[in-house]
Amino acid sequence: MADSAAQAKERANKPAPPKLVEGGQLVDHRDGRDVVLKLRGVRTQFGDNIIHDNLDFDVFRGEIIGLVGGSGTGKSVLLRTIIGLNGHTKGTIEMLGVDTSTLHGQAERKMQARTGVQFQDGALFSSLSVTENIIVPIREHVGLDEQTMRDIAALKVAMVGLPADAGDKKPSELSGGMRKRASLARALALDPDLLFLDEPTAGLDPIGAAHYDELVKGLNKSLGVTILMVTHDLDSLYAACDRIAVLLDKRVVVGTIDELLKFDHPWVQEYFRGPRGRAAARQQE
Repeated sequence: MADSAAQAKERANKPAPPKLVEGGQLVDHRDGRDVVLKLRGVRTQFGDNIIHDNLDFDVFRGEIIGLVGGSGTGKSVLLRTIIGLNGHTKGTIEMLGVDTSTLHGQAERKMQARTGVQFQDGALFSSLSVTENIIVPIREHVGLDEQTMRDIAALKVAMVGLPADAGDKKPSELSGGMRKRASLARALALDPDLLFLDEPTAGLDPIGAAHYDELVKGLNKSLGVTILMVTHDLDSLYAACDRIAVLLDKRVVVGTIDELLKFDHPWVQEYFRGPRGRAAARQQE
């Protein structure tokens, strides 16, 4: 009987599922906007372990959207699923208007050329210079002459705020912050419509992280590139993101910071109203 009472109390204290509009939103921000990434009913799992279930998620053209969640909620799993490195067992993922499950061969390569990915560890080829790393996707997808590819690489090096001579250096010769910028330059090599960033400010000092946030905002504004950024950095969420997607209970809830602050869920409230959340908010005032 005691167990039943405890279970009943736990159920009573558990927050009710949010009433969401299309795309996992707390408030409808569609207003005729172009959806460049659309997930419907997506399930990801490893064996019997379900990570995400019946997940709906929209990303609008031209926005910067942050993806956050507690430990074990599958932030990186979802990112890898979206870009096709992990499979999903249910639901659909549409990228730039195309169901990704239908992409094979040349069509898949064309879609890859329209997206850029910066992995958390940079994933640069250690034996190649920064310039040669940037040229890799250009050679694979476009195949221009050598000098033109080097000119494009030099442009990307400058675009991310690296000195010109950084292009001649190997990744091991760069600082952590410079490696992240070099990785971003490679992700931008083909002028993607969609840019995916996995913990881009992890390991950076506060000043370096703030400069990186400004860089991301500047690229978004100047290039019009849509950015999905996995992060745990509250300063980045406040400084750079238009909306935030929060992974909760195997699903996602999407809103602006103001909307999420009003959302009655214990993890969301602790995350955004805790000491670090309050400090990040004050910094933006």
